This record gives sequence, C-alpha cells and structure tokens, in this order.
Amino acid sequence: MNLPKHATLIEVGPRDGLQNEKNEIPTDVKIQFIKELKKAGFKEMELTSFVSPKWVPQLKDAGEIISYCSDEDRNLVLTPNEKGIARAKEANCKDVAFFVGVSSTFNQKNINATTEESMQKLLPLIRSLKEEDFFVRACISTSFYCPYEGKIEADAVVELCRQFADAGVDDLSVADTIGMANPLEVHELFSRLKKALPDVLITAHFHDTRGMALANIYAALQAGVDRFDTSAGGLGGCPFAPGATGNAATEDVLHMLHALNIETGIDMNQLLKAVEIIEPHLSGSVQSKQYQLSKRSKTLLTE
Repeated sequence: MNLPKHATLIEVGPRDGLQNEKNEIPTDVKIQFIKELKKAGFKEMELTSFVSPKWVPQLKDAGEIISYCSDEDRNLVLTPNEKGIARAKEANCKDVAFFVGVSSTFNQKNINATTEESMQKLLPLIRSLKEEDFFVRACISTSFYCPYEGKIEADAVVELCRQFADAGVDDLSVADTIGMANPLEVHELFSRLKKALPDVLITAHFHDTRGMALANIYAALQAGVDRFDTSAGGLGGCPFAPGATGNAATEDVLHMLHALNIETGIDMNQLLKAVEIIEPHLSGSVQSKQYQLSKRSKTLLTE
C-alpha cells in the first residue's frame, strides 16, 4: 500500500467554507473560529479574501480578520486581482492565492474573463510577487468536470499547471469543483502532475457532492499526494458552480488519515470545538460524520 507517513491539511473553512454562507457571520465569531482552528494544530489556512464586498459580502471584514489572526503560520488570502494584491500588501500579508478555471466558460461566469485572458494577467503578477518573496498558491478550478462544459481533459489541466509552475508558484491546489471526479480519474491526474511537476507543492481539493471525497482523497494519497484542502464541518460550495456542495469535511478526512496511521499534527477534539463555535451561526446544521458522532456521544453521556 503506497501511503505517506505524514499529510498536511490546509484548512479552508474560514474563507472557502464561509464565502457562500447565507447568514452573515459576526466578525468576532469568525476570529474565534480561526483561533480555535489554530489551536487544533493547523499551520496552513485560508483566512479570507480581498474580494469586492459587492460579490462576496460575507468577506467584507477581510482586513479586520487579517489584523487579528495573522501570525507566523501560512495565512493564505485570496487576491483575485491587482486591487486585491494591493490590499494584501497594505495588510502585510505574505501568503496569497489566485483562482483560475481550466474551463473558460466557468472562468467567464466567475471572473468575466476566459482562462487565457486570466493567465495573461496573472502570470506577470505572480512573477512580481515571487520577486518580493511572497508565497503564491494557484487554485485550479474545474480540474475534472465543469458544470457548463462537462468533462475536462487531463492534458489541459497539466498544461495550465505547468504555466503556473514556470511562473514560480509554490503550491498548486487542484480542485474537483463540482464533486464529480472518481478515484480512477483522480489517481491518473495526480500521478501525472506529480511526475510532471516534481518541484511544486501539489494539493488536492475535493467537494463531497456525490459522497466521493474520501474515496478520491485515498486515490490521491496512492498517487503520491500528501496535501489536502479541507473545510471544518464540511462547509462550503461555489456560487459559480451550480450543484456544488461543501468541501471535504476536515474532521472526516482527519479520522480517515489517522485510521491509516498517517500523521497530521491535528487534534480532533480541538477541531470539533472549533466546529461547535461556528455551527450556531450557520443557515444549516453541520452534517459531517465525525461531528454528528461527537454530538451523539455527548448526548449519551448526559442522559
């Protein structure tokens, strides 16, 4: 069985998990949520996004979140354009992320530009940021399927990732945006990416739309991937991807990794405390397996 001894979980709940939440989450609750997650042991986290409040009102408090939650760990902020980069620099952020879809239709729905147009703007910005010693992550959306174009060819994903790698990105987060990938497709694509781009961090990002996230993570592990984006409570979804549900739940992924004797440095009990903090403020309940089990266990203990 080809499995790593250690895996890194990048917690994306505070940004990707909350961006599409219908309820307006108070800033102080977000800050407490982030601080409890940090106590659980996460060293890499998506904190927020410097995006226009017009498009993502949930993240209008990005500056305040950064001022209270930045530390020596890797605190990623999404910077969709030059204005976002300028705000990140003003807030003394040194870890930034960009998004682009392999599918041009998805990209146009998301940021009103084709994939090629986006790359023409992004690549010079990335090179400039690397000269300033920024950590740069590229998030590759619709790497398997697109809600508008259907199946995405692996060749297109590899080529796009290669362009980012040539520009100097540190990390490629390759996403199954609408949760349609299967383990065979996952193993094939990530095996190719690991072979083609050995000097770049490769992170897998799965949505659990069809209940396949854990199976796909296992397939990615066998392909040599040891970095995964996960969201506490399984929070998330994409406003520009019809039908996409939440991200892989951090606590469920953590349980599987620990059951496979893969170390993470993350404390499950502390992670569940963080989920407890955010749940009362959500428009729906947290449905992850480990969280529901923990709640049932507490009920039994008090009866």
